[in-house]
Amino acid sequence: MAPRPLIAPSILSADFARLGAEIEAVAGTSGDPETRADWVHVDVMDAHFVPNLTLGLPVVQSLLDSTDVPIDCHLMIENPDRWAPGYAEAGAYNVTVHAEAATDPVKIAKDLRAAGAKAGLSLKPGTRLDDHLDSLKHYDTLLIMSVEPGFGGQSFMPEVLDKVRAAKRMVRTGHLNVLVEIDGGINADTIEQAAEAGVDCFVAGSAVYGADDPGRAVAALRASAAGAGAAD
Repeated sequence: MAPRPLIAPSILSADFARLGAEIEAVAGTSGDPETRADWVHVDVMDAHFVPNLTLGLPVVQSLLDSTDVPIDCHLMIENPDRWAPGYAEAGAYNVTVHAEAATDPVKIAKDLRAAGAKAGLSLKPGTRLDDHLDSLKHYDTLLIMSVEPGFGGQSFMPEVLDKVRAAKRMVRTGHLNVLVEIDGGINADTIEQAAEAGVDCFVAGSAVYGADDPGRAVAALRASAAGAGAAD
């Protein structure tokens, strides 16, 4: 049986004036466990590594205090070697840095794990998987970007699924031991093809927070991914 797909709503598409309530909307409080997000995805952008500015560690700390849903921090920032461990120390469940920004990705992974978090490495659409295989042996999560990082609401890039398939082959053969996450353009129309390629965790922004009922949207996305994964 295929593992249960993980759904990680991205608060980049949420109402920033109501972040606590927006996370509560995907926390499964309706009594249906399928409406509960597995992770909440938090995009940290510094307006240097990507051309946008979002939020930082103080807001993440507040979110950690307000929910028991695991927080998945995606750091689209320069100098993650310096800043990433603080998110792990604050209590984030998974902290992901970009391979393109990391000076010493192996050390970052060790620092994140030592601080109690899972360590994630993200690759932009044009970044080759093969160039980072040695580093990935020290990571728990591989986040494959299916849009160019920096803004929500972009269209899914199906060509990155070859990277997903390659990573999953390496997981099956024991060359890697990572959970494969995808971020960018995931919605009801694209989640099945991502699931068929072998994605384990799906980041969805507007597909969740643009819905009338974010919790039901989480359940529907998970069901679609599960069906596609089982068919595969």
